Amino acid sequence: MRVLRPLHVYVLGYFALVLGAGLALWQAGVLSRLPGGWALLAALLAVGLGVLLLVTAARPPVNSD
Repeated sequence: MRVLRPLHVYVLGYFALVLGAGLALWQAGVLSRLPGGWALLAALLAVGLGVLLLVTAARPPVNSD
């Protein structure tokens, strides 16, 4: 059995959060009133923010010895 690293759990959790938020907006009818271009832009921003947070979280610590 392969063990998930904390970084993998972070990625899975982030995308589950983005997917859940998108589904909640769809159920509430917000996405039907939004033009497709703006919805795509919001999805791209959410994924970009996730990548940015992932890269900063995965950065190795710097020792100042």
